[in-house]
Amino acid sequence: MSVEPLPLAERLTRQIAAGGPISVAHFMGEANQHYYNSRDPLGAQGDFTTAPEISQMFGELVGLALADMWLRSGRRPEASYVELGPGRGTLASDALRAMERTAVAPRIHLVETSQALRARQSALIPHIVHHDSIDSLPEQGPLLVVANEFFDALPVRQCIRVGDEWRERVVIRREEEGRFIPVAGYRRIESGLPPIANEAPDGAIIESPIMGAGIAYALAHRIAKQGGGAIIIDYGYEGPALGDTLQAVKAHKFADPFTDPGEVDLTTHVDFTMLGNMARQAGLRVHGPVGQGAFLQQLGIDARADQLTRTAPARAAEVEAARHRLTDDQEMGILFKAMAWTHPDWAEPAGFVR
Repeated sequence: MSVEPLPLAERLTRQIAAGGPISVAHFMGEANQHYYNSRDPLGAQGDFTTAPEISQMFGELVGLALADMWLRSGRRPEASYVELGPGRGTLASDALRAMERTAVAPRIHLVETSQALRARQSALIPHIVHHDSIDSLPEQGPLLVVANEFFDALPVRQCIRVGDEWRERVVIRREEEGRFIPVAGYRRIESGLPPIANEAPDGAIIESPIMGAGIAYALAHRIAKQGGGAIIIDYGYEGPALGDTLQAVKAHKFADPFTDPGEVDLTTHVDFTMLGNMARQAGLRVHGPVGQGAFLQQLGIDARADQLTRTAPARAAEVEAARHRLTDDQEMGILFKAMAWTHPDWAEPAGFVR
C-alpha cells in the first residue's frame, strides 16, 4: 500500500515544530526543489517566461558566440556544450542549430535535476547526456558552458542587522496566520560579511550566495583545467550590496515568497561581482558584466531580426516585439546582465565591449 507524500508546507511545518526555525536558505532550497520537480513552469500556461522562450534569436546568438570563441581558439577537439538549468531545452536547441551552421558539433551535456524538464529536453534534442550536478561532466576536452537564469534560483543565506549585531534570517510558522514568516534568528553572524555591513542600518539585509559561489568556483576550476569558457546571463547587480531581493512569481505575477512553498518560483538577484571573483580565483579571464541588451546588440540581434523579417514578413511585428523586450532598457536590457569567463589561452568572446 503506497503512502501519499506529505505536502511540502506540512513537511516544513513539522521540521520547524521538531527542530525550531529553519534558515531562509533551507526554506528556499526545499521550495524550489519541489517546485521544479513537479511541473514545467515555463511559458504562457506556466509561471514565467525566460529569454529563450521569447525568441529564437536569443539562443542563436549565444550559440554563435560560443562557436566563434571555439573557432578563434584553435578548434580544440572533444568540445562539450554544457548548459546549467536548461529549462525546456529551447536555448540549447537554438544554440546548437546555430553552431551546426558554422560546422561546430559539440557533445551535449545538460545539468538538470527536474525529471519533468528532462523529458521535455530529451524530446527536443537528440543525444543528450543529463547530469545531476557539474561533478559528473566530462573530464576531457573543453567546456562551452551556458547558464541562463540558473544562479538566481539557488538558495541564499540572508543575514539581518539587529541593533549592533548581525543574525541569520530564519523562517517560523505562525499558526494563527496560517503562514510562514521570516524573522531574525538567535545565532549571531561573527564573520564572512562584506565591509558594507559595518555601516548598515538596523534591519538591513545582506544576502550570501553560498551555494552559487561553490558551484561557480567548481565550474571555473573545470574550465581552467580543461579549457573553454562560460556565458552567464541572469538578472542581478554588481555587489556587494544591501537589500532583500527574494521574490516569488506565480502565473506571471509577483507573489508572497513565504506563502504556498513549492507552488511558486523563488529567486534572488545574482551578485555578478561574486561570480567574477570565483572565476578569477580559478585563473580564468572575466569579461563583463554588460547589460543583456548591449550584449545581444553587439552579437548582431538587429541584423538577425531584419533577416527574420525579410524571410517571414508576416512575423515582422512579432520579431520586433521580441527584439524590443530582450534589449530595451525598460525591459530586459539592463536588469539582465551577461558575463563571460574564458581560459587564459582562449580567445576573448564577442559581445562584451563596454
